[in-house]
Amino acid sequence: MKRAIWIVLDSVGMGAMPDASQYGDQDVNTLAHTYTFSNGLDLKNMVRYGLGNIDGMKALPKTETPEGSFSRLGELSKGKDTTTGHWEMVGVYTEVPFPTYPNGFPKEVMDAFETAIGTKTLGNCTASGTAIIEELGEEHVRTGYPIVYTSADSVFQIAAHEEVVPLERLYEMCEIARKILTGEHEVARVIARPFEGKVGSFTRTANRHDYAVSPPTPNLLTYCEEAKVPVIAVGKIEDIFNKQGVSAAMHTKSNEDGIQKTLECMKQYPEGLIFVNLVDFDMKWGHRRDAASYGKGLEVFDAALPSIVEAMKEDDILIITADHGCDPTAPGTDHTREYVPLLVIGKNVKAGVDLGTRNSFADIGQTLCKYFGLPSLKIGESFLDKVMK
Repeated sequence: MKRAIWIVLDSVGMGAMPDASQYGDQDVNTLAHTYTFSNGLDLKNMVRYGLGNIDGMKALPKTETPEGSFSRLGELSKGKDTTTGHWEMVGVYTEVPFPTYPNGFPKEVMDAFETAIGTKTLGNCTASGTAIIEELGEEHVRTGYPIVYTSADSVFQIAAHEEVVPLERLYEMCEIARKILTGEHEVARVIARPFEGKVGSFTRTANRHDYAVSPPTPNLLTYCEEAKVPVIAVGKIEDIFNKQGVSAAMHTKSNEDGIQKTLECMKQYPEGLIFVNLVDFDMKWGHRRDAASYGKGLEVFDAALPSIVEAMKEDDILIITADHGCDPTAPGTDHTREYVPLLVIGKNVKAGVDLGTRNSFADIGQTLCKYFGLPSLKIGESFLDKVMK
């Protein structure tokens, strides 16, 4: 059986899509603006494979002889969130966006949640995860009431200090919320956001846990499951797909940890799909508008890329892409509606193939379906024949 390594650089978009203004985004470009903010970045390895040659790429240098195939992918679905982006990649078209709550959750939702958990809550507002624990953390510690908040994404987030609300109880609260949030209020994800520390120095821990809705079927992952193609999830992939089609999972604490676990998986699993999400770009730097750290994170991944390529087998295929944008130089703290880059790398992948601008993230899923000999998806167009030798 063949093997594919698929790495999603969470939020590393490359420029506003034509409909970006409908999402409140104008001059956004996560990659180019981060590169410019940093007065250039050392991304020589991704550039070597064609990152700067992608259709519409700004700021990054081109190379005369790209060693990989490359493209710019547009998003067909409505939305600019993690769930919608990942779902489209595996062949799910989201026509109606997940609900968002810029003014907090309605009374009927909060009443039902507080009744079910047997306690009041704090917050119920749109907020940055780091800011909300600074604002309400002390009151939370004093009262024991969990902090509920949301963002521009379709999320119901519950923050609690690990010494005040044990992790098991926090996870239980999230499971309760997940059961309540159905129908018109079916948010994409309920997220446990534990934190630690003392007043004035609260910090979030690595024990985050996502409770997602399951994507519609069929999709690439369910096809893999039916055909007994192993799917090894690294990072939050298992959470995004609610474990659907996942054979084994490794959760991660950071991008560096995710890169290391990817290399471990490449040693341990000789076949199937190793599906990776590196979330720090989005969670730690994009939403916090920390362009300097975002740039350093890109350099860290780029420096690790040769070790990933070196660990590939003769017939492996490596796909590097993103799921949306989160321009750290843009106003606010929201995701940004952007095209995403695509690099395709492997010993049997043709060098210098420019796939242009493509219409859907699902082109990746459709390509992998053909690569593994699976049925076709409802959306997406395979580029396999164009890139393979």
